[in-house]
Amino acid sequence: MKNFHILIPLLLHTFFLLSCSLSLVLSFSLPQTNPQNHCLANQKSALVQLHHGLYYAQNFTLSSRFDLWDLNSDYCSWNGITCDAFGHVIGLDLSYMNLSGSFHSIFNLHHLQRLNLAGNNFNTTLFQYEFDRLPNITHLNLSNSCFHGQIPMGISYLKRLVSLDLSNQDSCYQRYQKIIDPYNAIYFYHPVPSEFYQHLKLEDPNFKTLIKNLRSLTELFLDSVNISTQSTKWCETTSIVLPRLRVLSLSNCNLKGPFCSSLSRLHFLSKLFLDGNPITYLPFNFLEISTRLVSLSLKNCNLSGHFPVEILLLPKIQSINISYNDHLTGELPEFPLNNSFQILSISHTNFSGKLPESIGNLKFLTTLDLGFCKFSGQIPSSVANLTNLVKLDLSANNFNGSIPPFHGFGVPNLAHLILDWNQLSGPIHSSLFALPSLQTLRLTGNKLVGEIGEFPNASYSLLKSLSFSNNSLNGSIPKSIFQLSKLESLYIGYNKFDSPKIDMFCQLKNLRCLSLSNMSLLIGSDNKSLIFPQLEALFIRSCNLTEFPEFIKTQAKLVYLDFSFNTIDFSKKIPFGDANSFFPMLRYLDLRYCNISAFPVFLMSQENLEFLLLSNNKISGTVPNWVWKKSLRSLDLSNNSLSYLNHFPLNYHSPSSSGGSLSRPICNLSRLWRFNASYNKLSGPIPSCLGNINTLKLLDLHENNFSGGIPDFANCTELRVLNLGNNSLYDTFPFWLGKLPKLVVLILRANRLYGPIKYVKNGFPMLDVLDIALNDFSGQLPTEFFQAPQLRSLKMSGNKLEGKLPRSLVNCTKLEVLDMGNNMFHDAFPFWSVKLPFLKVLVRRANLFYGTIKLPKDRNTFPMLRILDLASNNFSGEPSGEFFQSLRAMMVMTDEDKANRKYIGDDNYQDSVTIFFKGLEIVFEKILTTLTCLDLSNNSFHGIIPEEIRKLTSLIVLNLSQNSFSGQIPLALVNLKELESLDLSQNNLSGEIPPQLTTLTFLSALNLSYNQLEGSIPQSNQFGTFSNDSYKGNRGLCGPPLTKRCNEADDVPMAPPGEDADSWVDDISVWKIVLMGYASGLVIGLSIGFTVLNEMGNKWLDIYKRNRKRNGRR
Repeated sequence: MKNFHILIPLLLHTFFLLSCSLSLVLSFSLPQTNPQNHCLANQKSALVQLHHGLYYAQNFTLSSRFDLWDLNSDYCSWNGITCDAFGHVIGLDLSYMNLSGSFHSIFNLHHLQRLNLAGNNFNTTLFQYEFDRLPNITHLNLSNSCFHGQIPMGISYLKRLVSLDLSNQDSCYQRYQKIIDPYNAIYFYHPVPSEFYQHLKLEDPNFKTLIKNLRSLTELFLDSVNISTQSTKWCETTSIVLPRLRVLSLSNCNLKGPFCSSLSRLHFLSKLFLDGNPITYLPFNFLEISTRLVSLSLKNCNLSGHFPVEILLLPKIQSINISYNDHLTGELPEFPLNNSFQILSISHTNFSGKLPESIGNLKFLTTLDLGFCKFSGQIPSSVANLTNLVKLDLSANNFNGSIPPFHGFGVPNLAHLILDWNQLSGPIHSSLFALPSLQTLRLTGNKLVGEIGEFPNASYSLLKSLSFSNNSLNGSIPKSIFQLSKLESLYIGYNKFDSPKIDMFCQLKNLRCLSLSNMSLLIGSDNKSLIFPQLEALFIRSCNLTEFPEFIKTQAKLVYLDFSFNTIDFSKKIPFGDANSFFPMLRYLDLRYCNISAFPVFLMSQENLEFLLLSNNKISGTVPNWVWKKSLRSLDLSNNSLSYLNHFPLNYHSPSSSGGSLSRPICNLSRLWRFNASYNKLSGPIPSCLGNINTLKLLDLHENNFSGGIPDFANCTELRVLNLGNNSLYDTFPFWLGKLPKLVVLILRANRLYGPIKYVKNGFPMLDVLDIALNDFSGQLPTEFFQAPQLRSLKMSGNKLEGKLPRSLVNCTKLEVLDMGNNMFHDAFPFWSVKLPFLKVLVRRANLFYGTIKLPKDRNTFPMLRILDLASNNFSGEPSGEFFQSLRAMMVMTDEDKANRKYIGDDNYQDSVTIFFKGLEIVFEKILTTLTCLDLSNNSFHGIIPEEIRKLTSLIVLNLSQNSFSGQIPLALVNLKELESLDLSQNNLSGEIPPQLTTLTFLSALNLSYNQLEGSIPQSNQFGTFSNDSYKGNRGLCGPPLTKRCNEADDVPMAPPGEDADSWVDDISVWKIVLMGYASGLVIGLSIGFTVLNEMGNKWLDIYKRNRKRNGRR
């Protein structure tokens, strides 16, 4: 016992020196220094150093020192500091304070258990910090603070970590973007250049190395951390290493591996967030994995197939977000009572069906987001009794009927009601405006009618955003609206309201967005004094204005101005005076379709302008130097008459430029995203400095007169759309294309490009469209060329390509349009192409293809093919019935297909195709998905026309001319009720014309010439409109429109086709027709431009065609 008494002070002294973590020394007094006081001094010293190392840095621009704490007070009382009973700092929370600077001193706080630096602006790497010096840390949150680079190895040594959050480092920059969305009244903020957006990454250590020692983790948040080096192993690794995991959040991590079944091993997992990863499909045991989940988010994961409805009925599930999966189908079940759902978001999917009345059973529901789906029917009235509902978004569906009777007692918490872009009808009841919590009401794009009545207590309303534009509302705008004191955005254009006075809207002192488009505004002559103190966005398009309103020039905060579709010449009718005093904040200016003949002078002073739209005007000449603003992000000059992009000659050399290179104002556009100067008269070389704009995403210069070579765009690594088509560029195939990993659309058509198609290193990983038609490319295609797994449209027609088609094309499984026509390919029918599952258009016209058409015995051949053009080749043999049976997409066309006018292509590119239709060469500038065409003309097919052709009931164009078909015209053709053009000319068909063909009432073009037909020509229905050209060259035919009467002897020998008698097409001469959108039936909108050859020209063309046909068959 005596020895024990002596040992106690010694043991305590040693323990204090090592850790300073115990306080039993309160009973002892050591003769030397006090270890506890020494440790506490270290604690305060570390915090003081931290205070001096941090500074305030909002928006990454303004930085200043500031007093985070009162250094003269007890540090345990400082904001964000938590101490234990002995004065050790165990918690530090400096979240969301816009801090920057250094925090090295934090790592001297060895007792720290919780560290939260989320929501700051550090904008640095983590690699410099020694996280392994915090062995007691259990909760580490560094999210949303602009850290970037490699995650340091030191974090992997924190074995006591329970919660780790390194997520969303890029989102901190987005907090400061400021662009106004004109459709959704949403504000974005952005003075921070996109090039500053950086990510954290896991390479060394990789994902597995980081987590292998963190076996105590229950929460892991790595959203937006790039872990692509182990992107296929994330699932299995997580399941094995982190058995205690409750929350897993790996959104936007570039995960490429599947959503594996082994996640079922995580027995405690309750929250799973995997947004923005191409997971593609769900595992077979997904229901088992989901049974323990409370929250599930698979937003924007490229999911397809049918979503298991059972997931929506799981008893524990409270939140599901599967939105932005465009190919995911499903429907809503009947919901039982006492369901736990709080959040259900399935927007931007292919979910369909009706919204069940049982949705009213979701009594805990706070958010229901079904926007941009395919729901239909009426909105059930039960949604108006969801007392906890805060947000209801049913926008962009097919809901009809009236708006449910929302009242304050039914939905007292409803803050956001979004029903726009449906088919809702009837009036807007004033009770909607009286909902006590309502902040957003959007009813745009419906069929609402009538007047809006006045509503009480408007001045007490919480409404901030109100939109009911694009309806048929009439009468006066209710005065109550002008009493909404908190209103920030108002969209009421495109209705039938009485003409409002512009000064009425000045009562709305907090108004930030105002849309009055397509209204007859009453703007008095003295409007200069009208003030909208907070106005940032103004939309007054299509208001029949002929003068620029004076009040607009005095709106000091105006950021977004849409003045498009008004007829006014800015250069002549705007007395701007001192242009520097107008629009100091303007960033977006839309002056499309304004009849402008010159660049508005006031643009000279707009140094903050980011978006400038001047398309479809009458501007000619040269672009002034002051238009090329360094601030520009998007510039649209398309559809004008511009001739030069610079104010000085192209051979001008700046004295200050090195090496004599051109110094041009256009080269200042270092922040440009989009540049569209298409459909002008621009000439000379394309400025090479455009290839140095590394922010460029879209460059469209097509339909101009540019010449010379193609600039090197290898530095434009963000480029997605490059359209240089229809110019006079003279160059070889660009070798640098392989350096553009994000390229989606490449159009080089109709230039003077020549030489072989080169192999492109790295391929085209994202390419959707490749159009190099109508050039002088030659030689064989390299077999490795088609490394383009996303390729949807490929056009190489009108070149001099030869040899065999590369078999690597079969790897382009997403192809919809394949046009290789008018080349010199010499190959048998490529049977492998029938396996392309999405192929809709296949053109191989005018090549040297040969042999019979052999198809594999497989029901999956050509599942979606609607246009097949094999004309003018050397195919031979008898087309089998199996061949026609394989064209299943030509067999069915529903009324819904006809009603839904959909085109092949997207916003970036509209596919076109050239076919021979009704004897004319027609360019369909847009291809309706209902257009069906089969052209086998000008080959060497023989035998009878198979009866199986009757199954192609959706055919609109059928051309079997210039072959050697024999036998009678098959009665099977009567079944083709949609047929508009039928050409069987120049064959060996015999017998009579079946009178049943007169039942084809859509038939507007018929050519049966130069066969061996006989008997009388049917006269009823459409046949009464056909001319002599449809029947000539058939010696045995008689009756109108031929001059030969039936039973009349005919001693005149028949002239064979191609000698004294011209062919049907030659009689018409040559027509070049552009069809701007196709409509089935008798009425087709045609824009026709034609050249009628003289008599000598016709004879020359006739000789040329005969010779070409002979040469093609040798």
